Amino acid sequence: MKACPDRAAALALLRKYNTEPFHLQHALTVEAVLGWYAQDLGYGEEADFWSAVGLLHDVDFEKWPEEHCQKARSLLAEIGASEEMVHAVCSHGYGLCSDVEPVHEMEKVLFAADELTGLIGAAARMRPSKSCSDMEVSSLKKKFKDKKFAAGCSRDVIKSGAERLGWELETLMDKTLQAMRESEARVAEELASLSGT
Repeated sequence: MKACPDRAAALALLRKYNTEPFHLQHALTVEAVLGWYAQDLGYGEEADFWSAVGLLHDVDFEKWPEEHCQKARSLLAEIGASEEMVHAVCSHGYGLCSDVEPVHEMEKVLFAADELTGLIGAAARMRPSKSCSDMEVSSLKKKFKDKKFAAGCSRDVIKSGAERLGWELETLMDKTLQAMRESEARVAEELASLSGT
């Protein structure tokens, strides 16, 4: 079992430095997606650790975007995060804002799925249902190919993330979409309670 802070402490740290609903939703989404992947890839015993890394991967981004993945270490120290957890959080910015390379399978999943959850979320908001529950991979692939759509979501990072995992891009899309479908209602409910709406 990997050492990981309890969720209440992790969530409190996230909320201390993040107030924007968009950032909170992204953190909750990536938390759920990584927890799903832990189960799917046979790391069920580490699911809490994977989820905690997902929840806190952008802990420093809202307040210190210029120091993203650099400031994270000192913030994570506030909850006594292990070196393993700090490495995992910092590795998702590899090649962009961090020189910490993703090596563990979970780090590779975070690197690959982080940007993709943003693309899926943006595509879901354009749908009549405002949901990814009825989204197909074929529809997601069209959005992926349209460079003007959700231009902030790096297609290169998503593609190189799939390559790091040794997966086809379609496999990464399919799995991440499944994970988001399964967690969408839960994330929306928690976001509403955090936002007090």
